[in-house]
Amino acid sequence: MRQRQMALLFDMTRCGGCSQCVAACMEGHGFPGDPEQVTQLSATSYTHLATKDDFTYRNLCRHCVEPSCVSVCPVAALQKAPEGPVFYDADKCMGCRYCMTACPFNIPRYEWDEPVPAVRKCDMCIDRIRGGEIPRCAAACRQEATVFGPRDDLLAEAHARIAEDPDEYHDHVYGELEVGGTSVLFLTPFPLEELGFAESLGTDPLPRLTWNVLEKIPGIAVTGCAALFALRWIIGRRDEVPAWERARRLETAAAEAAEEVQP
Repeated sequence: MRQRQMALLFDMTRCGGCSQCVAACMEGHGFPGDPEQVTQLSATSYTHLATKDDFTYRNLCRHCVEPSCVSVCPVAALQKAPEGPVFYDADKCMGCRYCMTACPFNIPRYEWDEPVPAVRKCDMCIDRIRGGEIPRCAAACRQEATVFGPRDDLLAEAHARIAEDPDEYHDHVYGELEVGGTSVLFLTPFPLEELGFAESLGTDPLPRLTWNVLEKIPGIAVTGCAALFALRWIIGRRDEVPAWERARRLETAAAEAAEEVQP
């Protein structure tokens, strides 16, 4: 039986702006800083809060059902888990940053100041999900503005809330259909373009549009992939050669030391 995809539902009408979700995320990942001072996504803040009128809303990775970041990654550093999260393996990353360009929500961030930089974004606490726990942000939310559960159940809950109190909500569950659907859903009291959320993304998953183009230019696609894998090999060699040289120097020093102690 196919595994049910899990998701997060954020209800803007219930958020009190306490920043506990931000604090839990930063603490869980060992990030420094004051959660209440976080105003944007970064390599050390996977979610942040912003305000509109008297309401507070969150920004974080949408964990698309068919993620474009995964489709453009030539080395599978980004993957879509059966449980729902889109997660990242820095050891595989070649630093091309195609994922940053492909993301329709402008989510991934890059460690520009690190000597060996990586891409960073929310992974929906996939380690906790696989351990039978819920994501840190949902666990920390005192007002249940962020809740976690099966995506289809959360969609049903979101529509039920709209039906029960139509004057309280804008009649749209953001993330239900956008770019094929996302695993982070939003309920808001007014149209989402007022929050800066793009509402003209369409309902087709972006990877399908990508492959519709690539299948028409197979020669370019194959050549591009070959070049990218070559670059990955070069980057790997950049790390391997210094390690090999250090090992040889240690071996030489050990041999010279052994000769000096011989009678």
